[in-house]
Amino acid sequence: MSSLITEDEISHEAELVWLEDITDLHYVRQSLDRLPTRKGRPAYHRDGRMVGYAILGPTAKPSRASGTFRRRVFWLLPHDRDTVAAGLYAKSAPAEAVDPRTLEARVKGYKTERSEGGPPSTAMQELGITLPL
Repeated sequence: MSSLITEDEISHEAELVWLEDITDLHYVRQSLDRLPTRKGRPAYHRDGRMVGYAILGPTAKPSRASGTFRRRVFWLLPHDRDTVAAGLYAKSAPAEAVDPRTLEARVKGYKTERSEGGPPSTAMQELGITLPL
């Protein structure tokens, strides 16, 4: 699992699959997990729930050492803002969190003012990112 994801590590993504509507989620946590396949829904072994995952294209190569593929998995913990709105992350977001509306296949995504607990910024609006409040 890694919270610092590089463009190279996600360069073989073909698509992202969302398991629930991300419209009202201020952030999701993302990590690179070692998985046995390029596609399909991965097993989930954390507290909380899996929100989505990446599918890799046919050019993705497995690790020589383990035979596994590094794929992004998106998830939330039971104490995240979508469940505990006034909790620990009411006005911030975890280090591995990004606004899900900034994610695409081969795009790392980023935190936004909204994912940190604030309103959409002018920069977000200029980028065409419209978020419901």
